[in-house]
Amino acid sequence: MPSKSEQIARFDPDGVGRKGSLFGLPFTPETAKVVIIPVPWDVTVSYAGGTSGGPMAILEASPQIDYFLADIPDAWKIGIAMEAVSTAWAEHSAALRTRTELYIEWLEAGNSREALPEEFEGLLEDVEEAGRQLNDWLAEQANKYLEQGKVVGVLGGDHSSPLGLMQALARRHEAFGILQIDAHADLREAYEGFRYSHASIMTNALELEQVRKLVQVGVRDFAESEKAAVDMSNGRVVSFYDQTLKEKQYAGQTWRDQCQQIVGALPDKVYVSFDIDGLDPKLCPHTGTPVPGGFELDAIHYLIKQVVLSGRQIIGFDLCEVAPGGNEDWDGNVGARALYRLAAWAGISDNREL
Repeated sequence: MPSKSEQIARFDPDGVGRKGSLFGLPFTPETAKVVIIPVPWDVTVSYAGGTSGGPMAILEASPQIDYFLADIPDAWKIGIAMEAVSTAWAEHSAALRTRTELYIEWLEAGNSREALPEEFEGLLEDVEEAGRQLNDWLAEQANKYLEQGKVVGVLGGDHSSPLGLMQALARRHEAFGILQIDAHADLREAYEGFRYSHASIMTNALELEQVRKLVQVGVRDFAESEKAAVDMSNGRVVSFYDQTLKEKQYAGQTWRDQCQQIVGALPDKVYVSFDIDGLDPKLCPHTGTPVPGGFELDAIHYLIKQVVLSGRQIIGFDLCEVAPGGNEDWDGNVGARALYRLAAWAGISDNREL
């Protein structure tokens, strides 16, 4: 196998993007600095499905991007690669999703979990066990690369997908914070009865004592119980709500100043959890639970850049809830561009090179 330096020397960044590898780059997980683990999983989505197809949609769209980034010279040389999308996990997700979709429709018809019909007996237990197995598998995969000194990111799948990576990082770091970019708070308690629900990812993350701070940005669709969880967290959870950010901007506060406040709330080590529905839904129209409002993509790029420029280290990341749709996959296109910048800044942060 060619070394990383040999792969760089042989690659033409101005050439035609090569399909079949992430961004058309020549790297493999063995030679890359940043390794992406795809998790095609959307068993518990409560509105629209399809996010399990996110990893493949981004992979297929990714070779069309240009590599040059004005603020990260030779960004592609950092080395970014993705594991093959697991057909086994995709098939397992699809099989369980067939069952959970009927169950969720039954709940939405006004039925109570206290009177589960026979056809749904054992479903919650099966989904929880599958979620536990997925987390264990992901933690093992991530740890393999972390031991090699690589930066690991997860490409979901719904937002429950990255918990195993968070667990692996918690075993290696005494303390870190999570920067969550999201339309939703994801602080539900076992939403719809699913412990590993996409709506419960941050509740599960906060069970890790090493997660000392959760800083949420852009939340604009949330329950009273989630607002109470933030208010009662004694500062462990800080939420920069979308409405509050926008109203302060209308009054003259700049995004730069707001980013300084957001970054200032984070500890030295940061995990970035990027749910694509944190963006304006015109950029991700097929995501599972789109919500009006949100950010332009360049605003999030700027925020992540400020995290790195502050001297903080990005120890891991995820991009979730991208769902393909239409003949020309706009969602995959936007997702690929979001992933490229996020992975590049994570690689720069880890190398401590600017």
